Amino acid sequence: MDLVLTVEEPAGADDLRGLHRALSGESELRGRVRLRQRPPAPGTLGPVVEAVEVALAPGGALTVLTGAVLVWLRHRRGTVKVKVTKGKATVELTAHRIRDLDPAAVRDLVTETVAALERKD
Repeated sequence: MDLVLTVEEPAGADDLRGLHRALSGESELRGRVRLRQRPPAPGTLGPVVEAVEVALAPGGALTVLTGAVLVWLRHRRGTVKVKVTKGKATVELTAHRIRDLDPAAVRDLVTETVAALERKD
């Protein structure tokens, strides 16, 4: 996988499932998004969701992904934080920082985030 997204607890697994659904709905990302899960601990039921993994395709998929993550974050309550990792680069995006941005500021943040992830790769 080229890119890994994680969400901090306490609602990390639920938020990751929601983020997975949102990203899977993007036509440019369809078929490239999957949940990373680990087996359940002894005595518990079901796998534990650890991250969302995305296999990036050339041609702007990182921009589409970043935009979709920002849109998803804008609709979250509280202090949801998504950590986006691509190779050695990591960027953290938080809902409270994005919620009140106007469309131009969101576009600028998408551009900055993509540049940060590509620069450090």
